[in-house]
Amino acid sequence: MTSIKKFQVTFDCAEPERLARFWCEVLGYVVPPPPEGFATWDDFKVSQPPEQRDSWFACIDPSGVGPRLYFQRVPEGKAVKNRVHLDVRVGTGLVGEERLAALEAECARLVPLGAVHVQTLYDGNDACIPMLDIEGNEFCID
Repeated sequence: MTSIKKFQVTFDCAEPERLARFWCEVLGYVVPPPPEGFATWDDFKVSQPPEQRDSWFACIDPSGVGPRLYFQRVPEGKAVKNRVHLDVRVGTGLVGEERLAALEAECARLVPLGAVHVQTLYDGNDACIPMLDIEGNEFCID
């Protein structure tokens, strides 16, 4: 029998902690405790060589169900469309105007956090709202 593997989703980015904290707000995730032996993340950061400081950050699902999100600093900027993106499921089980209203409400919550509303796709029954996070990575509210 094949066992189910745990996985994390990794983002290449310019500002790992800033992007991780954005996704904490979007998903209801939390910042995990600092590594063993450190009282705070700031204590951990100052223990690192300067070139490694702020090079990564992570956030986790407090219920332990969802995957860990890992953010790693890379020198190059985002140049093309994501090959993989997150779909934030807020309209599950809803259809029509009720679904559209739920997606629009979530979009309105995320825009002040720095997300960008790209467009609203609605065919009278199904809806999806493509957006960009604070570093320009695509994601959808559906």
